[in-house]
Amino acid sequence: MLMTKERRPAIRTLRGWAISVLNEAGAIRECEEHGWARDRADPHARDRAIDLARQDPPTGISAEGAVAEVRDVLDSIGDTCPECRPDEG
Repeated sequence: MLMTKERRPAIRTLRGWAISVLNEAGAIRECEEHGWARDRADPHARDRAIDLARQDPPTGISAEGAVAEVRDVLDSIGDTCPECRPDEG
């Protein structure tokens, strides 16, 4: 079957959806050792994540609500892994 748009995997929570969008945009990355999400502090990736959220919000969520959730999740993610030593993170 030919598909013109790749579908995102089904996400069960709005927070999970926001993490997926942030990851897809490159705004966050995973600590290779512990798996924690880390903010990449890339303003262009953050803008891409906001644009993705605004253009393709989850079913039943407004574009503004989707953008707000992406911002809330990004604000809750630090730029270091809480389990890494300061020189590793």
